[in-house]
Amino acid sequence: MSAVQNAEISLGRGEVVAITGQSGSGKSSLLYCLAGVLPVARGNVYFEGNSLGELNDEQLSTIRRERFGFIFQYGELLPELTLEENTALPLRLAGRRKASALHAAREILDRLGLADLRERRPSQVSGGQSQRVAVARALVHQPAVVFADEPTGSLDSRNATAVLDEFLNLARSQRTSVLLVTHDEQVAAQADHRYSMCDGVLVPGVS
Repeated sequence: MSAVQNAEISLGRGEVVAITGQSGSGKSSLLYCLAGVLPVARGNVYFEGNSLGELNDEQLSTIRRERFGFIFQYGELLPELTLEENTALPLRLAGRRKASALHAAREILDRLGLADLRERRPSQVSGGQSQRVAVARALVHQPAVVFADEPTGSLDSRNATAVLDEFLNLARSQRTSVLLVTHDEQVAAQADHRYSMCDGVLVPGVS
């Protein structure tokens, strides 16, 4: 995997920024650096005026848990939990009472057309439905930023378009910023700003 070099990127409130590039270009590494998951050897990542590199592990964990959301290519839902419980997980981890967290989960699942499936487990629904739950989980706590790593990469074109539209419409309605990495130009075309990455080098693209 390519190391990230001299990358400079900014993300405004409610903006959607896409980073494109081939596998191994360094785009996922950059995403995880910006999310505070991977350390930055040189330079800084700032979130709401704070340098992530100056925060301790507990502070970083709190930001990732309460202010960030994450969507992965294969959803990464917990198989032993219902769709409703998976969705409510960020709220429960942040200390929200169970009844309140489940109520919020039901509301966002309803907005995504999944209300009737909330008691099912991930193995009992389709890939497109699982990825909608991943979207719900990422947005249920109304984070400041969602980091999405190939969020539609495991879906067929029809489901990919539907899930992406629902994800971005819901994020924009909440004024949640989105940073997504993708190799799909059609996905990147939905962003407000685009960058491309090759061999660890980030280049501004079409906006």
